[in-house]
Amino acid sequence: MNLSFHGADRGVTGSCHMIVCAGKNILIDCGMYQGGHELDEENSEPFGFDPATIDYVLLTHAHLDHCGRLPLLVKRGFRGEIITTAATRALARVVMMDAAGLQEDEARYRARKHKRHGEQDGDEPLYTTLDALNTLEYFGRSAKYDHAIDIAHGISATFLDAGHILGSASIFLNLTEGKKNRKVVFSGDLGNAGRKLLRDPTPPQHADVVVMETTYGDRLHRSLPESITELYDAINDALQRGGNIIIPTFALERTQELLFFLREGVEQGVLPRSMQVFLDSPMAISATEIFKQYPDCYKKSTAALFHAGNDPFSLPGLHFTRETAQSMAINTVVGGAVIMAGSGMCTGGRVRHHLKHNLWRKDSSVIFVGFAAQGTLARLIIDGAQKVKIFGEEIAVKAKIYTINGFSAHADRDELLAWHHHIKPARTFLVHGEEEVMQSFSSRLKNTEVHMPLRNQVFDL
Repeated sequence: MNLSFHGADRGVTGSCHMIVCAGKNILIDCGMYQGGHELDEENSEPFGFDPATIDYVLLTHAHLDHCGRLPLLVKRGFRGEIITTAATRALARVVMMDAAGLQEDEARYRARKHKRHGEQDGDEPLYTTLDALNTLEYFGRSAKYDHAIDIAHGISATFLDAGHILGSASIFLNLTEGKKNRKVVFSGDLGNAGRKLLRDPTPPQHADVVVMETTYGDRLHRSLPESITELYDAINDALQRGGNIIIPTFALERTQELLFFLREGVEQGVLPRSMQVFLDSPMAISATEIFKQYPDCYKKSTAALFHAGNDPFSLPGLHFTRETAQSMAINTVVGGAVIMAGSGMCTGGRVRHHLKHNLWRKDSSVIFVGFAAQGTLARLIIDGAQKVKIFGEEIAVKAKIYTINGFSAHADRDELLAWHHHIKPARTFLVHGEEEVMQSFSSRLKNTEVHMPLRNQVFDL
């Protein structure tokens, strides 16, 4: 019985961990690395194990850095079963198909570039749309929160509501091999308590071992009411200055939460009804439709809106722009527009075009509402870069920059500590965080043996 680590080890993306028990190899997540070119290369490297030997994948949630390499896993030989919640299955389909499309677009761009330079094109996409479609065939049983699933002889898994995004879960494993029994919990990504949409995270029972995220393990979030007020103030300020507001958004959960707050702001008279809001992300639009299909995943107050026939994500002046031509037309709007576009870390997608057209304008604003990993365009702007390169062109950063971390879908330091304290594990493995954050968080953990694993490191359980 052992535990090994193959992603998000002293880093924030690429979550992938493996349990070996009773002759079965079980992956928890298989995510994509996100960030600079070096991380793109990491995605194509060997996994650190043979995909054909994996019997099961337990997927905590549908964010790209947790599910994004599943098509590559299948492409390289995985033929087992993927188990997750019904909502995660629906969202993961959208995320993987979108990622495959982006991989294919990037490969075509590189091919044209090589051809212009008279070079031979040897680049292929990491995986294709067909690979993503093939991956859907391996999604098997759907997990229900708080109900144990017998994975194999001696192995059961219980999915617990992680409160991070729709369908997200922490996974409690009960492992038996011979006369030995171990209870192991994988946190997945833990959500913030006290949100308006999703329920609070469900803390697991006592476990021997915990593998937990530490994204915000060294800081506290600003309160949600303060963050909402700051969002409204930032929008109104840019509207009064005659500029646009660019909000780089994560398609899952953050987009829907922001739509919820924008609707409330208009209904309360805090934001103008004439405000034009563009959701310029095909994936976010599809995800929003999926969010409407699972109202029972929400808190009672939000679920009641659905049951009463009210759409909590709809507001006057909201435009869904799926087509490329519609997206390009937004850039003819010189002021008064709130433009929500992916990706949240500005590593790709349509938001980079909107930044190119607005980042240099003093009358415009950019509002970051989520985590930005090292090496991403979002992080460069947040850290105060005077100029950034977008599509090969240097763009001056003159727009007003806001960072509002109270909307984070991740638990902060104190929430992580409380979750850990509830479980009281003998051993704790810290993942999904920057190394200095892990060091800070580990210093606050008591009565547990703490590890910060390296890539492909194996531990005997």
